[in-house]
Parts: sequence; structure tokens; C-alpha cells
Amino acid sequence: MRTKAVIFDVDGTLIDTNGPHSAAWVEAFQHFGVKVDLDDVRRQMGKGGDQLMPSFLAPDLIEQKGPEIERFRVDLFKRKYLPRARAFPGVRELFERLRAEGQSVVLASSAKADELEHYKSLAGITDLIDAATSSDDVERSKPYPDIFRAVLERIRPIRPEQAVVVGDSPFDAEAARGACVRMVGVLCGGFGADALCAAGCIAVYRDARDLLDHYEASPLAGKAAQTSN
Repeated sequence: MRTKAVIFDVDGTLIDTNGPHSAAWVEAFQHFGVKVDLDDVRRQMGKGGDQLMPSFLAPDLIEQKGPEIERFRVDLFKRKYLPRARAFPGVRELFERLRAEGQSVVLASSAKADELEHYKSLAGITDLIDAATSSDDVERSKPYPDIFRAVLERIRPIRPEQAVVVGDSPFDAEAARGACVRMVGVLCGGFGADALCAAGCIAVYRDARDLLDHYEASPLAGKAAQTSN
């Protein structure tokens, strides 16, 4: 079946931000008296803040301080870490290829809406996006499927089986599976191929450039799954 829409995660997939996000979480937790290991936080990348905090904070602290911690972390990230963000190679070129093939290009991110706008500009893809959702559009972030379900509503009459998600984390794959959409994994976010395949990815590539180079044989073109590494 031909793929009619490609739905992209953003952080760690299109933009190199998993490291900066992890560092911002560690610093934010420390500000509130909670010490966590950077590598432990890095393994939670792909989740939104509402789903990440329970991995490190007691329920009573989340109830008392959760919104304050999240506001602090968001402000810290924007001030200190967002300027370090860079797009991965080949993002715009991949999007141009998809549009040339008549496929819809869609973003589904756990980022805030204003961050997402910055990322679009950073990657030079603002003019190539057909639809987008952010964490501001749903109550629950990944690994819940809400973000993908919301974006699927926006691209109707394209059906879930006619779309493919591209993401970098097992939590993206879990969310895609919950929305009944196939997912292609990329390694640039820091998760290994084994973890991505175990979470349900039908193929794994290095990054956007690798996907572009292997487009014709990839699930993005509606072909059989394959793994590139």
C-alpha cells in the first residue's frame, strides 16, 4: 500500500535536542532538591514532561510542585539550551522529496507549540508542513497515542494504515502502535536499533539523510521494511 502521509516526531528525530533536554531536566530537578543521573533521564527522552516526571519524582511532590517544576524546566530550556539546538542533516531535502512524491508531511511533537515553531524555522521546513500537533493540543503526551490520534484527525481522509511515523524513541513507537500506525525508527536520538525494533519499529535508519538516500526501498515509499545501520 502506498504511503500517503509521513508523520514525524521532532526532538531527537529532526532536531538534535535529546541531550539538551536531558541536561535541562537534570538541572531543573536539582533546583528542586532532587538529584538524578543524566543517563537515566536520557533513557526517558521521547516522553512529554507529564509522563517523564513520574519516573523520578514521588507522587506527592508531583502533586505539590509538578506544574512549578515544569514551568522552571521549560524556561530554563528556552534560555540556556534551545540556542544550542541544530537540525540533523537532510531534513529539508527529505521533506522536499516527500512533497515531490505527493505525500503529506506532518509533525507530531511532545514539544510546546512555540518550541515547535522554532524547530520548523531551524530546519527550514515551515513551508513544507501540511499539518502539525504539539503537546498543547492534547492532555497526555507520548507514550500515550493522543498526539498521533490528533494529527490523524487533521489529515483525514488519510487512514492510519496509509501513514508512517518516523521517530527516534521506543516511546514514539509505543504511541504509534496505540494509534495503529507503523513506525520507522532513526538512531540519531540516541536509542539503539534493538530497542527501537523491540518497541515495534518496522525499519531503522541512521537519520533523515539516510532515509532520503534509501527512500525508494523504504516504508516511506510503501515498500517492504528494511534495516539500515
